[in-house]
Amino acid sequence: MSARKFIQDFTVLKNIRLNPRHFVMELLAPVKLPALFPGQFVELYVEDSPRTFLRRPFSIHSVNTATNTFQLLIQIKGEGTKKLSSKSIGEKVNVIYPLGNSFTLPDTSDVLLIGGGCGVAPLLFLAMQLNTNGINPRILVGGKSKKDLLELDEYRKYGEVLITTEDGSEGEKGLVTDHSIFSKEQPGFKMIYCCGPDPMMKKVAEIAGKYKAGCEVSLENTMACGFGVCLCCVTQTLQGNQRVCVEGPVFNAKHLGWQKT
Repeated sequence: MSARKFIQDFTVLKNIRLNPRHFVMELLAPVKLPALFPGQFVELYVEDSPRTFLRRPFSIHSVNTATNTFQLLIQIKGEGTKKLSSKSIGEKVNVIYPLGNSFTLPDTSDVLLIGGGCGVAPLLFLAMQLNTNGINPRILVGGKSKKDLLELDEYRKYGEVLITTEDGSEGEKGLVTDHSIFSKEQPGFKMIYCCGPDPMMKKVAEIAGKYKAGCEVSLENTMACGFGVCLCCVTQTLQGNQRVCVEGPVFNAKHLGWQKT
């Protein structure tokens, strides 16, 4: 994986609102995109936002090498993301990329992807890559209610989609870790990739240990610089403190101490 980083002005091709809190932005690169890998992220500069001093990090949601574009799935949390959600077609966005490490591709076809809320963002790109390698993963997504489930039809292009909602308005009622797949003696997965809130991922790691499956998680720590200089995103691992923006954001759950077996 190349360590070279780029700072470039991308052009907004699409800015699609999925619901009141989420949108997908498609960006066109000014030159041929370098190799990008599932799990990596980018940092966007927010113009005309006096209170937004730092760039905002976002997982790469999908990549289209034919059109030289990538997409970002973004949750509106504050002034910076709200400003980005109002970007018009043709406007420019300054991007630092590609940042961080990536998911490792499995040596098995029995793969389960798990995303909670906006944590599904990096899993679409991963599902696309797995398909390219002849793997059709199962994709378990969860939300508080049906309205919080994002881009289900896109994920269904690449694998079977399983659903949980906390209020039972879609799929099985409960958290993703309550899904009936985990009540089976042989659930049919040997590798799990996961992104979402830490408590959810820790529980997923425990489940992976129970079934003796591999497990990689993508952390969502605050990443201010993206280069490992500011140390805002440091997390504790069994190898000592590591920078999520450089040594991560993807970690083996065992290295975090989350998976015991």
